[in-house]
Amino acid sequence: MAQRNNVTEFVLLGITQSLQGQRISFVVFLFIYFVTMVGNLLIVWTVMVSPTLDAPMYFFLGCLSFVDAVYSTTVTPNMIVNLISVKKTISFQGCMSQLFISHLFGGAEVILLVVMAYDRYVAICKPLHYLTIMNQRVCILLLLLACLGGFLHTVVHLIFVYNLPFCGPNVIDHFGCDMYPLLKLACTDTYVIGLTVVANDGAICVVIFVLLFISYGVILHSLKNLSQEGRRKALSTCGSHITVVVLFFVPCIFMYVRPPYILPIDKSFTVFYTVITPMLNPFIYTLRNGEMKSAMRKLWTRKRK
Repeated sequence: MAQRNNVTEFVLLGITQSLQGQRISFVVFLFIYFVTMVGNLLIVWTVMVSPTLDAPMYFFLGCLSFVDAVYSTTVTPNMIVNLISVKKTISFQGCMSQLFISHLFGGAEVILLVVMAYDRYVAICKPLHYLTIMNQRVCILLLLLACLGGFLHTVVHLIFVYNLPFCGPNVIDHFGCDMYPLLKLACTDTYVIGLTVVANDGAICVVIFVLLFISYGVILHSLKNLSQEGRRKALSTCGSHITVVVLFFVPCIFMYVRPPYILPIDKSFTVFYTVITPMLNPFIYTLRNGEMKSAMRKLWTRKRK
C-alpha cells in the first residue's frame, strides 16, 4: 500500500500531442459534448412531461438518455479541459472515481439495452399482455437490476485496481482512466487481473451482444403476424435499437475481447463509445420515432405559446 502512495496523480497525454490538433479537438469535442447533453436531456425532459409517452419503452428510453448524459460527462469534460491546459493531470482519487463512475454507467447501459430488447419482444410478440407484463413495478425492478449490474461490474474493477502498487512512472497515454492503461503502469505482474478484465468486460459484451441479436432476430421473425402498419412501426423501432447496440458493442468488443495490451487505435475506439455514441443515440431514437418527434413538437409549440 505504501508503494501505491508514491503516485498521487497521473499525467494524461490526451488524444494528440500537436498544439494545432489540440485546438481543433477542443472545438470539436466541446460541440459534441454540448449536442450530447442537449439531445439526451431533451429526451429525458420530453419523456417526463409528455402525457403521450407513458409506455414502458419511453420510460427506458428516458433512462438510457440519462445514463448516456452521465456516462459522457465522466470523461468528456475532463478531456476538453486538458486539451487547453498546460498541466494535464488527474489525481489518484479522481482517476479512481472516473473509473468507477464510467464503468458503473457503462455496465448499466449494457443491461438497459437488454431490458429494452425484452420490452420490444413483449410488445411485439405478446401485445395483448404487454401492459400486464411490463407494469410499473416490473419496469422499476428492471431499472434497479441494470443499476445493480453496473455496480457489481465496476466494483470488481475498482477492487483490483485500487490496491495495485503504482510506484512510477505515472504517465497515461490516454485521455482518461481505464483498466488497460492503469494496468500498464502498475509495478507488479497484472496478467491475472488482465484476464479478469477480459472476463468482466469482453466476455460479457460478447455474450450480451449475441443474445441481443438473437432476441431481435426472434422479434423480426414474428413480424409476419402483424399488419403492414404494425410491421413498419416495429421495424422502425427495432432498427433504432439494433443501430444503438452495434454502435456501442462493436468498439467495446474490440477493446476488451483480446489479451490485455494497448494498441494505438484504442483511443479512437474509446472516443467512439464514450463520446460519439452518446451524441448519436438521441438522433437515432428521435429521427426514427414518430411519437417522440410529435411529442417534442407539441412541447415546443406549447412553450412558445
